[in-house]
Amino acid sequence: MRNRYRLTTALVLVAGLALSACGSGQAAGDRTTLNVVGFAVPEAANKAIAAEWTKTDAGEGVGFKTSYGASGDQSRAVVAGLKADYVHFSVASDVTRLVDEGLVDESWDDGPNKGIVSSSVVVLAVRKGNPKNIQGWDDLVKPGIGIVTPNPASSGSARWNALAAWGHITANGGTEAQAEEYVSKLFANVVALPNSGRDATTAFLGGTGDVLLAYENETILARQNGEDLDWVLPATTIRIENPGAVLKDADPKAKEWLDFVLGTQGQRQFALKGFRPIIDGVDTSGVEGALDPNNPFPAPQNLLTVEKDFESWSALSKKFFDENDGIVSKIIAASGKAQ
Repeated sequence: MRNRYRLTTALVLVAGLALSACGSGQAAGDRTTLNVVGFAVPEAANKAIAAEWTKTDAGEGVGFKTSYGASGDQSRAVVAGLKADYVHFSVASDVTRLVDEGLVDESWDDGPNKGIVSSSVVVLAVRKGNPKNIQGWDDLVKPGIGIVTPNPASSGSARWNALAAWGHITANGGTEAQAEEYVSKLFANVVALPNSGRDATTAFLGGTGDVLLAYENETILARQNGEDLDWVLPATTIRIENPGAVLKDADPKAKEWLDFVLGTQGQRQFALKGFRPIIDGVDTSGVEGALDPNNPFPAPQNLLTVEKDFESWSALSKKFFDENDGIVSKIIAASGKAQ
């Protein structure tokens, strides 16, 4: 089953979406093709949403050309000329890069969802049966624990992981100095820093490490794909908010696609792939692969958010992830793990 996690970063035509024109009476040359560029993790969910949308009047006759990879790398690729009508990234800063380049309108996050299209939380994935008895963040810095987490230089998933680890200290009465000490100990136990969240999942499922810092939806999807693993929802975690945006020069159909993504049908498909819906009224029952399929998204004891606990993506990006001066960047450089 592990070969299902092999990542293709080149542009590919999603084969399952070739059915989108069936019954439309349109010639192949008349079909609209939307170019979707995203981070690796939601590929399966986006494919499922597209399959539902192409059954509607709005989506009839629409095909997709997609590119998935590490969020930061994908954002920079669009700036460099990779064609995109719609982008779905891990962190807001990867969309604001496109705003700064004049590719996305400044009002992209003005709506009620603030530009967010998918959501999850950080969990601690462990081997089946939890042989290392991982119960929370404090266990990750014990001797002999091997951690897999992607590299914050390229991966938005890695940044969410680092923020959750930091907040485990600061949101529970600790100082920033204590948080920095904790994060340093955590990265001392890191045994792999893959390029993206999906690459990190692949490495862990291939046998690397004892614990994977991951999106909750990645663990659910892994079990849907036949992998045998467990995970722990730590007492303190962070609400992951993944942005989506339509580019200025996008095909008009891209806005209709985004509207469907944000509606109950689109969010139901996200839920079925392990993402937490961003709107009320979405059926979350029957989520295959969840620890409890009919209660797949239990509430954490202490749920951090960027707005409440880290001010903004602009502020935290500079503080933690600036290439030269960011706290986390410096910790990783000192650890030598990113070599």
